[in-house]
Amino acid sequence: MKILQINKTDIGGGAAVAAKRLNSALLSNGYDSKLLVQDARSSEGGVYPVDSSVFSKQLSHFHKSKEHLSFIPYERNAIARKSFSCASQGIDISDHPLVKEADILHLHWINDGFLSLKTLGKLFALGKPVVWTQHDMWSFTGGCHFAGTCLEFLEFCSYCPFLRKSGKKDLSARLFAQKRKIYGDSNLSIVTCSKWLRTLSQESKLLRRKDFYNIPNPIDTDLYKPGNKEKARLNLGLPTNKKLILFGADDLNDPRKGFRYLIEALSILGENFPAILDSTELVSFGKINKQIVKHLPFKLHSFKYVVDPQKLVDIYNAADCYVLPSLQDNLPNTIMESMACGTPVVGFSIGGVPEMVTHNESGYLAEVKNSLSLATGIYHTLFVGDISQLENNARMSAVSQFAEKTVVDQYVEVYKSLLKRKTI
Repeated sequence: MKILQINKTDIGGGAAVAAKRLNSALLSNGYDSKLLVQDARSSEGGVYPVDSSVFSKQLSHFHKSKEHLSFIPYERNAIARKSFSCASQGIDISDHPLVKEADILHLHWINDGFLSLKTLGKLFALGKPVVWTQHDMWSFTGGCHFAGTCLEFLEFCSYCPFLRKSGKKDLSARLFAQKRKIYGDSNLSIVTCSKWLRTLSQESKLLRRKDFYNIPNPIDTDLYKPGNKEKARLNLGLPTNKKLILFGADDLNDPRKGFRYLIEALSILGENFPAILDSTELVSFGKINKQIVKHLPFKLHSFKYVVDPQKLVDIYNAADCYVLPSLQDNLPNTIMESMACGTPVVGFSIGGVPEMVTHNESGYLAEVKNSLSLATGIYHTLFVGDISQLENNARMSAVSQFAEKTVVDQYVEVYKSLLKRKTI
């Protein structure tokens, strides 16, 4: 059984992390899996670029730029530019040797000028079983990655809130119709990491007739594990005598990440418990606007983008709690990583977060868009709750749900069933 994972890149973003981890987990458990990417940024085994030539890299940049530029006339604002993909540009991998030899094609995140809708159609036309792990909502919408409160995708996308000129026959409607034609009778099965996304996807007009499986992303719980907090802090140059609140994301400037609510929650804490201003500090990773930092009431230690997994493990181990203020999310890798390291999580009760965090047992679930509730969760975790019990529960929950072998077994069962169905 030859499995081909397909993702835009092998580093950068939650989908890349998930695809690479799944590929590595399959390999380490004795299965023939390869990860085909447009942009290979690591030299790890099992990762294969579509084409490593200089021309190919230039072509990749061209498709990405053209994809973004093509949407500018339609976008409502600059925020929409990162939240909507037309998939009008891309490369044709349907004739690639790894695609040809594969028994199973496993799609992950294929936007940003990697695969166009036309290419998707060609892959489906090969007749091979295709598994698509959803890392966002794009596969069943007219172009947006997260729909917010919009539910047009349940029947037929139109009047899109991300578009400057929305209407019954707007860009989202045209893309929705194109996807509907491409998906058709394709041999496509859907994997959702969270039950939340599965519910939305199953009810969507585009995918409601497809087969669905609910499988979380895997994590190496032998790497992401509890360590000595003082040692981790010394390694990172962090204070050993403070409470440390950790937060992070690929882009903290994205409104969907809800960073404004974290700022408000921290301000509430500082105003109501001034004594903790000197005993508590912040730690972050990811892209963050320097202007926003000025509004933080606590001292911040920013690590920006962290590529080294061991450094990331140290960061989680150094923290007393991890805060995720996202307003809409699937099954965040950061929560999984934090819990595996035994660091309790505080976040809004949205998307797949309640499937990962058990309130007052492995973390704290705050009321959505309620800064006071988020502040309460942070304070309770740091100063009221039994931190040792929270840490132990977080670790045990991560191991039982997300350990590599547990996830691999579920995926292999799906692969085998699809191949068996094909031969009948």
